Amino acid sequence: MTILDRLAAHARARVKLAERFISRKELRERAYALPKGSLEFEKALSKPGLSFICECKKASPSKGLISAEFPYLDIAREYEAAGADCISVLTEPRWFLGSDLYLSQIADTVSIPCLRKDFTVDDFMIYEAKLLGAKAVLLICSILTPGQLAQYLAVCNDLGLTALVEAHDAHEVRAALSAGARVIGVNNRNLSDFSVDTSNSRRLRELVPQGVIFVSESGVREREDILRLEQAGADAVLVGETLMRAQSITAKLRELKGADR
Repeated sequence: MTILDRLAAHARARVKLAERFISRKELRERAYALPKGSLEFEKALSKPGLSFICECKKASPSKGLISAEFPYLDIAREYEAAGADCISVLTEPRWFLGSDLYLSQIADTVSIPCLRKDFTVDDFMIYEAKLLGAKAVLLICSILTPGQLAQYLAVCNDLGLTALVEAHDAHEVRAALSAGARVIGVNNRNLSDFSVDTSNSRRLRELVPQGVIFVSESGVREREDILRLEQAGADAVLVGETLMRAQSITAKLRELKGADR
């Protein structure tokens, strides 16, 4: 099993555990009782120029512990003040040391839209995301069947949530488009061996038509990476570890944006 397989299996176990405390029917009813979202996440990525999704991440399978203290609310506030367009919040608890509490509190604290970054394997997790205050969820093509992908996109549409549909290769990009994805993210990290190659985004960008938002995920370290992705036609980038390890989030984000030049 790859790490992605293990993450997906653990997510299924988490759903089974959560269902001991609240029924699927009640959770669904609570989610649909909330006002329908207005797709704030994808609107934030549709503005002119490159948009930045900045990630709150305590740890990762490849790098281990990234932020021991992890003052997540301070991090989220600094992201917003520094010009982030959206915030990605890890809620996966075992390998990323994430928490639903991080998401709900960050969503209550900032005014920019938040993505629930988790390994969605059940529509139960989409209802959870809505109730936690997320404006978007992650759907990963490689852990979902075409039927599941279409079903979960429909649930997101009903709730007014954006689905960031993640693909790793040309086949998955085509599957995302066939399912009706409006936002496609290409992960530059190979989750089998953790190698990172931003040229993956540049290769796959040409498969995504205009009108579908294209997000490049992982591997952005320097301004030069941003320039290459802009040239390739990316609409947005998701940046995590680079900002989490920076001495100054504000200074690093300004550097990536080219604000100092």
